[in-house]
Amino acid sequence: MSDPVNHPQHYTSHPSGVECITITEHMGFNLGNALKYIWRADLKGNSLQDLEKAVWYVQREIALRKKA
Repeated sequence: MSDPVNHPQHYTSHPSGVECITITEHMGFNLGNALKYIWRADLKGNSLQDLEKAVWYVQREIALRKKA
C-alpha cells in the first residue's frame, strides 16, 4: 500500500527495493536532491523535467565548490 506522506510510491518502487531516502540522507543537500530526481525520473510521468532538475542541482553544487 502506498503512503504518499511517509513512503511515496515513486520513492519505494525502485527495482533494487531500496527507498531513495536511505541513500540520499547520507549525501549533501544538492547531490541528494539530484539523486532523488534521477531515482524517480521514470516513475512520475515527466522524466525529462526530473532529469533537468537533477542537472540544476548538480550545477548548483559545482558552483558552490568552485567558490570554496
